Amino acid sequence: MKGYIEDLKREFYGYNAQKLMKDVLAGLTVAAVALPLALAFGVSSGADAAAGMITAIVAGIVIGGLSGGSYQISGPTGAMSAILIGLSVQYGLQGVFFASFLSGILLLLASAFKVGKIVSFIPASVVTGFTSGIAVIIAGGQIDNFFGTVSKGSNLIEKIASYGTLGFPIHWQTVFFGLLVIGVMIIWPKKWQSVFPSSLAAILLALIIHVCLPFEVAEVGEIPSTLFPEVRLIPSQIPWDQMRNLVFPAISIAALGMIESLLCGASAGKMKHEPLRADRELFAQGIGNTILPFFGGVPATAAIARTSVAIKAGGQTRVVSIVHSLVLLASMFLLGPYMSKIPMAALAGVLMTTAWRMNEWAEIHEMWKKKLKTNMIQFSVTMIATIVFDLTIAILIGLLFSCLLFVVNNADLEISIEDIDLKRLDRELSCSHTKTKMVYLSGPMFFATQGRVKKALQEQVDEGVNALIFSMRGVPTIDDSGLQELKEIAQYCHEHHVYVILCGVSRNVLTRMERYELLDTFDNIVWDAINALTFVDELYRKEK
Repeated sequence: MKGYIEDLKREFYGYNAQKLMKDVLAGLTVAAVALPLALAFGVSSGADAAAGMITAIVAGIVIGGLSGGSYQISGPTGAMSAILIGLSVQYGLQGVFFASFLSGILLLLASAFKVGKIVSFIPASVVTGFTSGIAVIIAGGQIDNFFGTVSKGSNLIEKIASYGTLGFPIHWQTVFFGLLVIGVMIIWPKKWQSVFPSSLAAILLALIIHVCLPFEVAEVGEIPSTLFPEVRLIPSQIPWDQMRNLVFPAISIAALGMIESLLCGASAGKMKHEPLRADRELFAQGIGNTILPFFGGVPATAAIARTSVAIKAGGQTRVVSIVHSLVLLASMFLLGPYMSKIPMAALAGVLMTTAWRMNEWAEIHEMWKKKLKTNMIQFSVTMIATIVFDLTIAILIGLLFSCLLFVVNNADLEISIEDIDLKRLDRELSCSHTKTKMVYLSGPMFFATQGRVKKALQEQVDEGVNALIFSMRGVPTIDDSGLQELKEIAQYCHEHHVYVILCGVSRNVLTRMERYELLDTFDNIVWDAINALTFVDELYRKEK
């Protein structure tokens, strides 16, 4: 709390009417962007448009006010709606509300234990993969609203499969509104976007046409002029008996909230040259998502689209987030009767266009253009896992594949065996060392490389070598399997009367060898190859 107050003092130092006006104008701009998205994401999450509006209003005030950055704008997002749609089908809205409540508690725990840094360990291609997977789920989830069809199933694959039995009768009046919105959002000039967002313009045009002409299409429905709708989480009616079933969905919601919010903060922080307080942001997200269900809202996260608009519009402080919420609140009270007439297909068009733009096309193109196989595999596996499974499993699969690929790519232990070149030495030796070999090792020695060194050396021993000098400067790590192999190599060489000397052993490897009681297994362990060769030369001289 002390740090939060100090940051507020710093943020509002020198705050005046000019800065307030900039915040108000930026808040109005963000509200114009957020209004159609709040309606659309509310519907796509399995709730209704009103739930999306309430989420944006409450999140903008609560999370925005407590945020770890002065620029974060939170609300319903497409990524979150992709998780919630399946959850609402299986457990209903009360299940969504309770899972949101649990996710808020998990985010508060994440803040307390300072786990925000975990997000930085997720590879960029994994993030890109599940973003594209979520985009597919969002677009696929709007097929019925866009075409006027009916499907069944708790996930995208089941819904698409159901068309085989239910048929796919297209309602062309519905399609008209979907295509109209997509067309407007595509051709809308970029220079107008900052003044009047394309999504809002498309929704208004669709609404005007629908009101003026006799179209028979599904509408958004009633927008209640209250922040306490009938359908919400009531403290005395919390379904505690469902807790066991909703723990994993709550983990998915919390994981996504953490990832989206911190990635948004990292990106926006660079734009505004202000670092995000990660753990405080998680605290704000936790408080917000704990409170939202009691207002009938769905889970919220920081949204990069709205946050970047706030910064580009000249927003100075977190007042932008609060102003945007107050504008949305006024819109809900004053424009509710008009918003209720918006065709569902129009919102579907907004969501499909948003889903397309969610994909990080520049990064995806770069992967395939440069044929970055590791990145391509990480991206593809994570995207498929996101579509087939839930987000938490998708992230875990993406991380596991990343670790596996890292092991595979770094498991190559290079072994180079060379003769001794006395001409390169700055000292004279008593022997010619024709039976002495240098063994250069480069790479980690662990279970995946076990047996390779021993096999290569057995050939040298069989050819009558007298001494082997291992240069291990290129071995950064070694595990128990690698230590066991070194022990077996030393034993094999001694059985065949071959000297074994190690040089250039790193401190990390040397410590592991000491714990494994391997130091006395070798004839000597020295710092560099010249000292090792000098030691071998003395052994040969003693033999003579």
